[in-house]
Amino acid sequence: MKIAITCSNGEVFQHFGHTPEFAIYEIDGKSVISSAILPSGESGHGALADLLAAEQVQILICGGIGAGAIQALQQHNIKVVGGAEGKVDEVAQAYAAGKLHTRIDFHCNHHHGHDHEGEHTCGSCKH
Repeated sequence: MKIAITCSNGEVFQHFGHTPEFAIYEIDGKSVISSAILPSGESGHGALADLLAAEQVQILICGGIGAGAIQALQQHNIKVVGGAEGKVDEVAQAYAAGKLHTRIDFHCNHHHGHDHEGEHTCGSCKH
């Protein structure tokens, strides 16, 4: 199974749509067998969902994510696990072992189609 985790400086990045990179992990059973960093390159929910689909990712783990992004990922049959925090390597290992603890308040509240100047909240993260 291949999972992707939103990432910045080795930590779970708290907003899917603005992540600078993804940490990609191959999981076999309950073990992480390989890892790599994939620059996000493009912005926008659709482009990021397409990028992860091209990498054959099955699970996305992130901090916060909006409904539009979830829908774009679901169109590629990518399952979303939101509300993660901490070091990406530890998160990947916890997920593989079935011991990942996440927040339940991980949905971002956006007003799509409007200028995103100012702050909005994604779970417990503000940006």
